[in-house]
Amino acid sequence: MVRVITIEREYGSGAPAIAKQVADRLGWKLWDQLLTNRIAMLLDCDHRTVEKREEKRDPVIYRLFHAFMRGSYEGSQNAPKLKIVDADCIREVTEQVVKEAAEQGNCVIVGRGSAYYLQSRSDAFHVFIYAPFESKVRRLQAEGNSVSEAAELAESVDRDRADFIKKYFGVEWPDRHRFHLMINSNLGDEGAVETILKSAALFQSHQNPSASSSN
Repeated sequence: MVRVITIEREYGSGAPAIAKQVADRLGWKLWDQLLTNRIAMLLDCDHRTVEKREEKRDPVIYRLFHAFMRGSYEGSQNAPKLKIVDADCIREVTEQVVKEAAEQGNCVIVGRGSAYYLQSRSDAFHVFIYAPFESKVRRLQAEGNSVSEAAELAESVDRDRADFIKKYFGVEWPDRHRFHLMINSNLGDEGAVETILKSAALFQSHQNPSASSSN
């Protein structure tokens, strides 16, 4: 029985909107912004702090500063007051929240390494959404970015995600064999949603052939 759908994505592929429609069609909980908000609450920090550092490695200067703070007496005394939130602690809390969401079931989880954290769950269906570079740039332009800004975002955000996955899971992003379905969002949102739902149902029927044969 599929109880969890994870949706990994290229930046600018339109995956958040597709994920929301999938969740709405199923009547499931969507863990996207909700996931960020939950992580921020557990870390006692602003959600914007989490958004800046989730799914990416910390800049070198920040990592060096954090190492100093962890390794000095002054740092150990002052770190709680400074509420230092880095990629490592965000990753730890993210794993906790993702696994808690999966235990609750009936949910769609967007990115944040969820496909990798939940790889061993037989009730999870993993999707990767991508798009041609030009399509991603156009979509990001529609959100108010210039052509150069959109192109830079399409390249840099995915580069950060690849670095994050490499560091914490030791694989090259997206590590295709981990996904049950990879879909080009140029198919259109409605087509992508239908493909995900039908593929998840097909995956479920193969998991439990006796149930499908009895219908």
